[in-house]
Amino acid sequence: MVFHEQPDPTDREFDRSLRPATFQEFVGQEQIRDNLAIAIRAARERGEPLDHVLLCGPPGLGKTTLAHLIAQGMGTDVVVTSGPALGAPKDLAGTLTRLRRDQVLFIDEIHRLPKALEEYLYSAMEDHAIDVVLDPGPGGRSVRLGVQPFTLVGATTREGLLTAPFRSRFGIVERLEPYPTGDLEQILIRAARRLSVALEPDAATLCAERSRGTPRMSLRILRRVRDLAQVKQKTTIDAVTAREGLDRLRIDHLGLEEVDRKLLRALIQRGDAVGLKTLAAMIDEAEDTLEDVLEPHLLRCGLIARTPRGRVATAAAHTHLGLTEPRPRTGELPFA
Repeated sequence: MVFHEQPDPTDREFDRSLRPATFQEFVGQEQIRDNLAIAIRAARERGEPLDHVLLCGPPGLGKTTLAHLIAQGMGTDVVVTSGPALGAPKDLAGTLTRLRRDQVLFIDEIHRLPKALEEYLYSAMEDHAIDVVLDPGPGGRSVRLGVQPFTLVGATTREGLLTAPFRSRFGIVERLEPYPTGDLEQILIRAARRLSVALEPDAATLCAERSRGTPRMSLRILRRVRDLAQVKQKTTIDAVTAREGLDRLRIDHLGLEEVDRKLLRALIQRGDAVGLKTLAAMIDEAEDTLEDVLEPHLLRCGLIARTPRGRVATAAAHTHLGLTEPRPRTGELPFA
């Protein structure tokens, strides 16, 4: 099982059931949480919709949760869609024209929105109107439809793929960072309490340390460890059970899974810098998964490095896998 891929529907339902209901319940990202709470309070006092919000950061850090909390704070509902689901202007037009005043439209993976639809959103975000083409072609006609003032909340793992004009139309831009172990422990203890499962502090610490700084992964680890405790007829998840569960999942002390170690072994075996396309083919993973999900944690751990020629494994990667680092060839410098 690869935990950091897109969750399946049952995982999404599990995560939803543990989602905090208010900003006060949201653990971590204190600066972002406070900034959003202030902006929401100010907007409500003025009787205006909240400014458009762009949430950036790796998968699993709480962007979707924050979108729901923004809607809850504004006292309205959230309409959820995603960039890949909006393939044509008619799809977006139908969604926009159905929005009520001050409602929140959440577009996940907004960087995958077709460029034509980015431009289509400009007038909706700024002028609260859209131009719908009735007859395509040189003599085509269009009609301008009004859109209720709304708040667009976009979530992206690839902020750089958004065009500058589109990005500039978001009045609030927040970048989420990986969570420290202490915050993940709080999230796990709170989740265990909701699940009516006893979780010892040592077990919570162990699971948090191997969660890659990601609440989504920590909650899935909790789910699997809970299963193990149940099968072993244990009423409490202790450190021994947690460690056994993590070993069964093959998640090591750095939070690396088998696919991460496979990537490191591929780089080491190649012995030279490897481009993204080649590396993705070598480990049989999608390029987006490699760049958005696998690489960020490996870079933070200092296990790989990016060079102008491609990705390389560092000395720390050799040490982590228990391999001897080859000596650099004459004139070359060892990897940092």
